[in-house]
Amino acid sequence: MVDEIIKSMQAKMDKTVDALKKDFAVIRTGKANPMMVEDVRVDYYGTLTPLNQMGKIAVPEPRMILITPFEKSMLKDIEKAIFAAGLGLTPNNDGSSIRINIPELTGERRKELAKVVKQKSEEKKVAIRNIRRDANDELKKHQTEVSQDEMKGHQDKIQKITDSYIAKIGDLEKEKEKEITTL
Repeated sequence: MVDEIIKSMQAKMDKTVDALKKDFAVIRTGKANPMMVEDVRVDYYGTLTPLNQMGKIAVPEPRMILITPFEKSMLKDIEKAIFAAGLGLTPNNDGSSIRINIPELTGERRKELAKVVKQKSEEKKVAIRNIRRDANDELKKHQTEVSQDEMKGHQDKIQKITDSYIAKIGDLEKEKEKEITTL
């Protein structure tokens, strides 16, 4: 029973860390990354469709994203969707594909992005703590089945696991901040 609670808790925490990695991948660092645009939604005959399902996204150069749509007729719609996404990127339509040049980040923009990184990681830390709280609540429901010493041991185990996930998030945050602030 306790093992099931802990396995469930770890699975939720793993998903939270994965979500943070995805959030960080979207944050611009001055280098091109296909994940920056792959979730942009494009109006495809009345249905909002992710860009990665509408064409090939490649990075031919370190500071350029190349989008080659499966249907050339969708170029204008893809261009509009990238503008509307508010990513601060300017798509260039050459008639057969869309090129996006990634501009160099200014010092001020780097600071803003570092704040965003800090905010996202703090949100995920709160989510991890909420998962811990839920696991402890679930454990308390089974309080009558175990002794107080065992209960304390299980709570300590849950806390150690939580601390390790908080540390993972901290490491990811430091890594992303370093990536943003280095020129």
